[in-house]
Amino acid sequence: MITKFYQHILALAFAVKVINENPNILPNVTLGFHIYDSYYDARMTYRNTMDLLFKMHRFAPNYKCDSQKNLIAIIGGLSSDTSFHMADTLSLYKIPQLAYGSFPQEESDIDHFLSFYRMVPNEAHQYMAIISLLQHFGWTWIGLFVTDDDGGENFLQTLEPILYQHGICSAFTQRMEKIAHFDMVGEIFDMLDKYYVGVTNDKANAFIVYGDSLTLSWLRSVMYLRDPENKESASFRKVWIMTTQIDFVLLSFQKSWDLELFEGAISFTIHSKKLLKFHEFLQIIKPYWNPGDGFLKDFWEQAFDCPFPDLLMRDIETCTGEEKLQCLPGHVFEMDMTGHSYSIHNAVYVVAHALHALYSYRSKERAMVGGKRFELQDLQPWQLHHFLQGISFNNSAGETMSFNDKRELRGVFDITNMITFPNKSFLQMKVGRVDPDTLEGEAFIFHEDMLVWHRGFNQVIPLSLCNDHCHPGNQKKKKEGEKFCCYGCAPCSEGEISNQDDMNDCFRCPQIQYPNKNKTACIEKTMTFLFYEEHLGISLASVALSFFFITALVLGTFIKYKDTPIVKANNRDLTYSLLVSLLLCFLSSLLFLGEPSTVSCLLRQPTFGIIFSVAVSCVLAKTITVVVAFMATKPGSSMRKWVGKRLTYSVVIPCSLIQSTICTVWLMTSPPFPDLDMHSSTEEIIVQCNEGSVTMFYCVLGYMGLLAIASFIAAFAARKLPDCFNEAKFITFSMLLFCSVWLSFVPAYLSTSGKYMVAVEIFSILASSAGLLGCIFAPKCYIIILRPELNNREQLIRKKN
Repeated sequence: MITKFYQHILALAFAVKVINENPNILPNVTLGFHIYDSYYDARMTYRNTMDLLFKMHRFAPNYKCDSQKNLIAIIGGLSSDTSFHMADTLSLYKIPQLAYGSFPQEESDIDHFLSFYRMVPNEAHQYMAIISLLQHFGWTWIGLFVTDDDGGENFLQTLEPILYQHGICSAFTQRMEKIAHFDMVGEIFDMLDKYYVGVTNDKANAFIVYGDSLTLSWLRSVMYLRDPENKESASFRKVWIMTTQIDFVLLSFQKSWDLELFEGAISFTIHSKKLLKFHEFLQIIKPYWNPGDGFLKDFWEQAFDCPFPDLLMRDIETCTGEEKLQCLPGHVFEMDMTGHSYSIHNAVYVVAHALHALYSYRSKERAMVGGKRFELQDLQPWQLHHFLQGISFNNSAGETMSFNDKRELRGVFDITNMITFPNKSFLQMKVGRVDPDTLEGEAFIFHEDMLVWHRGFNQVIPLSLCNDHCHPGNQKKKKEGEKFCCYGCAPCSEGEISNQDDMNDCFRCPQIQYPNKNKTACIEKTMTFLFYEEHLGISLASVALSFFFITALVLGTFIKYKDTPIVKANNRDLTYSLLVSLLLCFLSSLLFLGEPSTVSCLLRQPTFGIIFSVAVSCVLAKTITVVVAFMATKPGSSMRKWVGKRLTYSVVIPCSLIQSTICTVWLMTSPPFPDLDMHSSTEEIIVQCNEGSVTMFYCVLGYMGLLAIASFIAAFAARKLPDCFNEAKFITFSMLLFCSVWLSFVPAYLSTSGKYMVAVEIFSILASSAGLLGCIFAPKCYIIILRPELNNREQLIRKKN
């Protein structure tokens, strides 16, 4: 006998007693009951069902005798096998059957058994709750223990695909042969050893157990066989996740064992609620409380481990009858109503309320039309179905009882946590619930702070993983030949991050961010360009302004000494044009500093290109003027008509207009614009001017270089002409410097990026402009300011002579 299940009988008797004493339910009608044991055997279940239907035993209720029983409904059974075996027969006669156990039921079963009602929600609702629990704690490597029957196979077929869909693997699946009789204990010990390896799996700390209450006895026997002195079991730590049909019971030969192995177990249980009157009812139970209770004597002897007095017994301690149920450990008997007992209690109330509704309906109908008084003794069981399906009332605990369209009682599953004590007692603390009828996000409610883990975990949340987590900065790496839950870890590639444990793949940061050093997070990139305020910007701006003022000083000096021979000797107007161009060249470099805007990007390169072309055109005009002037001194030379301003304009204006035309075409077809370079620098966003058309940019530079080379060639050819104020030598040096700077600019410009690329161009502008200023005007300024005695006509004539 499983002593703990005796509470099911007491719950039935208690519910019938309370209803019979309640004048508001079925007044003047007394309910009675018969109890049959199925013995976990299909043949006995069918036999007892037939006996219940066709063997008309006499039954004596509490105070009304000689009344033949009138079968109205049947409550049972506990397991799915027993329930469906009963339904095979009962459905033929349309007798209402109310099953109080929790098990999955297929749609075909519902259609076939139209008289089948369930007092608990469908067991299938707990599957997603199990997944939610595993995901809550990050358990991805679990063990599965299932009974080796159709129920266990259906459980695996349903749960395993859901596990895989949610990234959870089974480390092993252990099928346990179902224990049907107590005389199979010998067979149990024969099969235990081969299952021990799965129980002691070192990586899987979370085990899901599916079966019935005897499954727990089987598991406890596994550890006892290997460790009878409980040396290893005390440190054996696992998290057991029990499904709804499992109760914490031990068989008679296991009564001296404890349940510390299952400390901290998390169970999905049939919902129950404390009933104070039931607790009071249990306290009056004594061995002879009711002569009609044929189970009590066996229960009492096995629960308290004592026989009742007998004439043949000598020197054996017998039961006194004063033993108290509340003194029994929890695995033998519980004082609080269990989930199964609560379902039986509710089943009795459902039948009573359906009968009451039927009786009230028929009484009103008789009162309206007249006729013979309706007697419940004349009721046929099939007449109760209509009232069962539409029933809705509050039970004695204040909870609403009603069936859904699948004839399942609406309700919840409780989630409990097992807490064990040194005296072999235990407590199942409610820590959550599963409500199938609520909103999806609220169906699973779990209070982690209330959990008590196995003492071996030291109240630290246990891990159940095939391998350690891949921490942020790494990604999973598949291991060949192993399940997907077993994987290695590989660092993220350059430019990628992972910010969570166990990420399948690393990912790139958004373009405006970059990975940190550990590749665990993205950091905002800083916007960068050549600021006026930074050291490089200040230096370049200072140099540009310094040369601007020097050039302005030179221009002022030349204007002041405009009538001196050295100023007049080399085309004074051309000199002024060149100095003004150089002034603008130095200023144009300032357009490259600061944050690029639409206006600054449009003006930068075209302004620089046109101004430099004017400057180089002036240098070219100076050189050609010197050459033409000496050629015109020859008798009969036709070059005399070109000497003067006509030649200057003929060189400067066309050369400048060509560059202006190139820049105009550039601005009209593909103008420069502000742009963000996300890729050149890992940690920065470079704010720059996109040239629009790189071809046009190099056309501007190429044309400017062409003018410089022409000037260099002309100046080099005229360097030996006899003239004390001949500029050809200085122009040669200036053009040599100019060409060197811009030839070096191209590779330097292409090899840099960001603000340094801009700095290279500014430096080239300043260096080439300073070269022209220094090489051409420094010697003249030296004479004008420091050697004025050389700046006169007499000196010029003397040197010629």
